Formats: sequence, structure tokens, C-alpha cells
Amino acid sequence: MVTSDLVVQPPQNSGSSHVVNDMSISVATVNGSGSQSSNSVLLRAIFQMGVPVSGKNLFPSNIAGLPTWFTIRANQHGYIARKKEIDFLVAMNPETAKDDVMSLAPGSSVVFDEPLKLSELRTDLVFYSVPYDKILVSVGVEAKVRKLVRNMIYVGVVAQILDIDMKEVEIAIQRQFSKKAKAAALNLSAAKAGFEYAKASLPKQDRFLIERSNKTAGKIIVDGNSAAALGAVFAGVTVVTWYPITPSSSLVETLIEYAKEYRIGADGKSTFAVVQAEDELAAIGMVLGAGWAGARAMTATAGPGISLMAEFAGYSYYAEIPAVVWDVQRVGPSTGLPTRTAQCDVLSTAFLSHGDTKHILLFPASVEECFTMAGDAFDLAERFQTVVFVMSDLDLGMNNWMADPFKYPERPLDRGKVLGKADLERLGGFQRYKDVDGDGIGYRTLPGTDHPGAAYFTRGSGHNEKAQYTEKPDDYANNMERLNRKFETARSHVPRPELVASGKSKIGIIAYGTTHWAIGESRDQLRGEYGLEMDYLRLRGFPFSKEVHEFVKAHDRIYVVEQNRDAQMLTLLKMDLEPALLTRLRSISDMDGLPADARSVTDHIMTMEGK
Repeated sequence: MVTSDLVVQPPQNSGSSHVVNDMSISVATVNGSGSQSSNSVLLRAIFQMGVPVSGKNLFPSNIAGLPTWFTIRANQHGYIARKKEIDFLVAMNPETAKDDVMSLAPGSSVVFDEPLKLSELRTDLVFYSVPYDKILVSVGVEAKVRKLVRNMIYVGVVAQILDIDMKEVEIAIQRQFSKKAKAAALNLSAAKAGFEYAKASLPKQDRFLIERSNKTAGKIIVDGNSAAALGAVFAGVTVVTWYPITPSSSLVETLIEYAKEYRIGADGKSTFAVVQAEDELAAIGMVLGAGWAGARAMTATAGPGISLMAEFAGYSYYAEIPAVVWDVQRVGPSTGLPTRTAQCDVLSTAFLSHGDTKHILLFPASVEECFTMAGDAFDLAERFQTVVFVMSDLDLGMNNWMADPFKYPERPLDRGKVLGKADLERLGGFQRYKDVDGDGIGYRTLPGTDHPGAAYFTRGSGHNEKAQYTEKPDDYANNMERLNRKFETARSHVPRPELVASGKSKIGIIAYGTTHWAIGESRDQLRGEYGLEMDYLRLRGFPFSKEVHEFVKAHDRIYVVEQNRDAQMLTLLKMDLEPALLTRLRSISDMDGLPADARSVTDHIMTMEGK
């Protein structure tokens, strides 16, 4: 794509044999041209043929008119991270076509609109020229709708060239336009026209093929925001407040649709509340009000919204009110790159607000974890009576991922230390901020509890164990120490890290979130190409559990891989580890806004290893 370095890359495969079920297909179009439907059909058709796939959309932060790229990764081994090299280009955008072609490795394939004459640019690529406008006219598509179905022609062309079953394309089109029969028929006719043209006029010249396999049986395709929304519904959310912001908006939009379907009472009335606030500051304030009242409440936002939530985040921490915030991260600072992915809110969110503040963070790496960590977040928020941030990102939230169907949650909801009427009658009363159990967590009551001893003041100012206002130094110090003790308790409750280790290597990798998918592939490259075995620890929560410390102690060198400039997770690790261990940490950070790819990780590690 045009955002990569415009140099000719070395070929990834050699010889004349076919490359089967292992390719990266990039479709370069214009934002707002309707290509999303065509790309989804192409991706799903490959998936339906049993080949593991992922889809990544690189789109501009405007409504229409600027370049956009959609990349489909098909890989028989299940690698679904972005592939750095493009094997098969569909060039539909005249503005970027030349640069897109010049960035390809020799031996790659190009499908292009005939008037662009791209085959004149290079002699080491395979070109397929397609007269899109002539094809549309030949099949009788009316002029007023040609723009809407033009992109579907390349679906048919690519299907013929790569040997994708047109029956699967038809099924995918029917699914894509399931509620629009006329649109489905029109798009199917365009796809068939492209297929027939390629069959008659474009003899196979390249090496790439899709063959039917069985590696997607029983799996689904879904984006992380949809998975998070469904997870929140299963977790018992009843109040959602938000202010729209890319790339988190679709999370709440999807949650609303789920709630309308599954959260309507027998009387026909909604059993949930969704409020679009005037800004992110108001949104988090409403969440805290609902959480204080006993509701499971949440909001979803991105980096700019997180910045606005700082004061209320501190209020949640200090007054001890449960809340859940989904941060679907994008590139910053300021407006930054709203439609590019990053992991650049980690450090600021961990300590969001003024004063001494520490927050629980969760790091989902998959759509399955978006679903399960929605429940984890609410349980932790109520158990520890604080705001919990789920640190997703644009790549995970808005892109298509292959996954196993989500399992119905079997674990009961953890509402934490809530005292009811019977408890208070037995105890006679309670002290809201007293550490009874030694874990730093006090007991609370909910508004409306029918007992005179249930009342207490919720304060964002200085308070003692009884929730009484105070400015006494000892009371403040005791309260802050208790809050820190509570945070330490959380180490054994956050999701445990995932460890992949041979027990023989003294070199390790630490990563988190969607960077995970590049790491698995990179470890295979390092082993296969260089004979270098590397252990791997994937972080899933903060504060760090004991396994993180043990992993660092067990290795001489640790590469911390993340998607930001300033090595934010490495900084958090350095603040948490013993000083003697800090020299073992090395940083690999990318900040280009593109999803992490394995080849870049491998090259970084080998350079730093001096090989």
C-alpha cells in the first residue's frame, strides 16, 4: 500500500510452483465508493472455503474521497497478523495506483482498471487488465447504479484468477445483502460478469491459488467491538453512556442493537438505559452515578475521550465507585490519526488523574477476549470498587477476525462486598472505608437498602474510615495506603498472562493486545530461519501478577514489543520490577499506525541480536 516504503521488496516465493492458501490480497480503492461490501464478500468466500483469513481496513479520517486499502490475509497455517508484503493487488484508485504497484515485490500480481495502463510500469509483475465500465454496460447495469456495483466486478475477477468457488461468492453476497434482495441480485450479476470476463479473457499467469480446506469449520468472523458489546450484555450491563468517537462508536451502536433484542421486559419496556452525553466528561460522570446506585455501567471511548475523563477517573479511584471504560485506542496525541491503530494510551491510562492514582487495565488480544474480558471488567470493577479500563485498539475493534464461537458464561457475577439488610441487622452497622479483611477493600451498601445503618457519605475529598470529612494527615495517609493495598490485592485477580516457553531459552518476548498475532508468526520465523528459540509471555492485565516477575527473572534478555513511540509498557514494567532486572529489558516499538507484522518484529530482533 502507499503508506509503506516505496522500494521493491525481494520476492517471498521462488520457482514456478503454485502458492496455495498463503497470500496477502490488497484492494486499493477510494473511501466512500462502497468497496467495504465487496471486500467483505471476498474475505467471507475464502473463509467459507475453509481457509483461515483476517481482514484489515486502512481508511482515511474523512467521509469520502481519499484512498483506502483493505487487506485480506489468507494463510493455511492460521497466521492472521498483517503481512508486510502484498502478493496480490487490486488497483482501483488512480491516485495511488502507481505507488501501490511500485511497492510490490517481483512476482506479485496486479488486477487493474484498463485505462490506468499499469502494466507499462514494470516487467517483473503479473498484470491483469479489466475494462470495468465495458463489463457493466455489457450486462445491462443502469448508469445510475453502476458506481454501486462496480467494485463487485473485481470480486468475480479475483475469484476466477485465484480459483475461489463462485458458489461461495454467491452465498457471501446473499449474506451481505440479506435484507436487500434487489441489491443482492444486482451485486451477484456484477460478480458473475467479472468472473466470466476473467474466464474468457484473462488466462492464469500468476502462482497464487485458493484451494478448499477444512480449517475454518465451526468458526465465525466478527469484529472486536461487536464481541465486546455482546460480552457486556452477557455481563449484565444495564446503563451505557457515551459520546461518539472513532474507533469506539460501533461498540455502543452494536450494544444498543443487542439490548433492543435481548433486554426488553415482559411488559415490552426496556430494562436498560443508553444515554448519548454531550461529551466524554459527562459520559463517565453518568457511569459513576449509575455505578454508585448499583447498576453495571460502562462507556466506550478513544484516547481524546480518555484525556477528558481524567478527573472523574480519579474520583472513581478515591471515592471507590465501580465503572467500566472501553478504550479502543488510536494514534495520538491530540486528534492524531483517528483511523489508525496504536497502543499509546497505556501509560497515561494506568495513572489517569492527578495525585497518586493507579488503575486496573485489561489487554484483550482477540475477539474471544473482548467477549470474556467484558465480564472480567465488570467483576473486577465491583470487586475492587473502582474504574477498570479495557485497552482494546482499532485493529481489534473495527477489523474482521476469525474466532471460535463464544462460550456461554458459566461463572456467576461477582458483585463484590455489598451489604444487604440482613447483613446490617447482623452487624449493626459498618464503616465504609475500613479494611476489615486485610485486602484493602471496604464494604459498601447500595442506595435504597432498608436499614438505618446503610447510609454513608461518598466523598471525593479527604475522608476517614467512617466516610467522615477529614484533613488529618494520618487519616489521609492511612486511606491512601489502604487504596494501594487494594491495588496490590488486584495482582492475583486480574487475568493471568499467557506463557509459551520451552524451558530452554534464555531470551524472551513480552507483548500484549493485537501485537500478539505478529509475535506467534515471528517466533516461527526466528526458529525456522535463524534457529533461534524464544519464549513468550503475553500480558493480559495490570497490575502485573507474579508470573511476569518470574518470567523476567528466568531470562537474560527480554524484548518488549508494542505499538507506540515511547515504550509505554516497558516503562510500566520498569516501574514494577526489581531494579537489578531492568537491564534485561529491550524495546521494540512501532508507531506507524499499521497493525504489527511478523517480519518487522523478526528483523528488529535479529538486528538487536547482532545477527
